[in-house]
Amino acid sequence: MSNLIDPFGRTVSYLRVSVTDRCNYRCQYCMSENMTFLPKSNLLSLEELDRICSAFIKRGVDKIRLTGGEPLVRRNIMSLIESLGKHVKDGKLRELTLTTNGSQLTKYAQRLVDCGVKRINVSLDSLNPEKFQSITRWGKLSDVIDGLEAAKQAGLEIKINAVALKNFNENEVDDLISWCGGQKFDLTFIETMPMGEIDEDRTDQYLPLTILKNRIKKNWTLEETSHTTGGPATYSRVKETGKRIGFITPLTHNFCESCNRVRLTCTGKLFMCLGQDDEKDLLTPIRTSEGDELLMSAIDEAIGRKPKGHDFIIDRVGAAPAVSRHMSVTGG
Repeated sequence: MSNLIDPFGRTVSYLRVSVTDRCNYRCQYCMSENMTFLPKSNLLSLEELDRICSAFIKRGVDKIRLTGGEPLVRRNIMSLIESLGKHVKDGKLRELTLTTNGSQLTKYAQRLVDCGVKRINVSLDSLNPEKFQSITRWGKLSDVIDGLEAAKQAGLEIKINAVALKNFNENEVDDLISWCGGQKFDLTFIETMPMGEIDEDRTDQYLPLTILKNRIKKNWTLEETSHTTGGPATYSRVKETGKRIGFITPLTHNFCESCNRVRLTCTGKLFMCLGQDDEKDLLTPIRTSEGDELLMSAIDEAIGRKPKGHDFIIDRVGAAPAVSRHMSVTGG
């Protein structure tokens, strides 16, 4: 079958899948504290998720990232990971990975490795236990630290994702770089994105990474590198630690020109762009036919609508977020 090519000549080879909108944390920049989650009956079954992922693999997608919410809180999630892992072992899938808050890794790290997962991203915005509990509302830093140790022991390569937040963790940047260097973790800073209603004003949280990078350069030597993981980050190497540091800048630098990814929600909606509301229903095609012909047609039609870029803006003039759905629904 032919590969997926969008209207701008970009090959779509990367599928990000939100397996659940639920999470055991309530990070302040991501969710309101009293979230109303989708009824479980609205979600794709694990078998349906597997079917859609397998269709994308047939069309040349060679990287799949499972996200959420928190993917590892979905009941029986390992059955999906085991099934997708078979595509890794037969060479059809180059990489199967996931983004997690780390709280469940003591339970699942070794099983992930057994399924062919080689690296993971772990969200961690502060190394201070009190501040960590504050930003996550419900989280315990010790759970994540224990999970990271279990992941290291299992042989997983780990990258830490930290959302840069003004007046919260901007004074922890040096500590994060030093700690990640000591742990042999790569580190990526991410600008907060205007998605979903939360309890805070994002304009009070927003810290441009251009400012953060200039601060980092005062204490660390950043060496340019051409390294890429297939995602939107640009990477440098920290000379003093030997580890990479990445920057994801959807607001200060539009990263769309090389976009190779689409996002599947846990309800079966395919979003061709994180920062646009255009979507394609993949739930109906798989529930109304036993074969994949309707599903493949729907995927083709969706890729044909993939836009050139997003329209993220953070501005006090408009009170509503740029995109109304929460990141946890789309799968970050």
